[in-house]
Amino acid sequence: MSRIPAIDPDRATGQTQELLHRVESHIGFVPNIMRTMVHSPTILQGYLAFSDALSKGNLSPKFREQVALAVSEVNDCEYCLASHSAIGRSVGLSEEAIEDSRKGHSTNPKEGIVLAFARNVVETRGWVSDQDVAKLRKVGFSQADIVELMANISLTLFANYFNHVAETDIDFPEVSELETRA
Repeated sequence: MSRIPAIDPDRATGQTQELLHRVESHIGFVPNIMRTMVHSPTILQGYLAFSDALSKGNLSPKFREQVALAVSEVNDCEYCLASHSAIGRSVGLSEEAIEDSRKGHSTNPKEGIVLAFARNVVETRGWVSDQDVAKLRKVGFSQADIVELMANISLTLFANYFNHVAETDIDFPEVSELETRA
């Protein structure tokens, strides 16, 4: 049971109702994370705006989901692992790619380096080495790509920590724990 209850969209009023209806019209339902965030409409509005801005960046929808999976695995966020696995499937990630992403791996060497970097950012609380950043540049990541990657990691960190504190009820198909944590 969650520590912060989700708001029922049918009982919401004012700006809260508007935001929840906007989410529902965009994705077809209102995930519990958003139904919980909307206790502060300002926060849900900011979360949606940040997410929308990142959707217009250089990283593809598939790759953004892979990054979210890598970060969420390090943080052991069951809600985000479930939601990003479902979203990942909807944008074309295979089950193998989802599992690999959680481990920070990919069959694509460039993606593998970036996913390992994303996990490293979380594990080191951002204190990565010059060599870590150099690896990104070596595989063709521009300054803009690095900044955008950090923004995607940050949005996922917020969602992970939010769900840990709120103990958000999972409303996506749950995922299994990896056999060995990478």
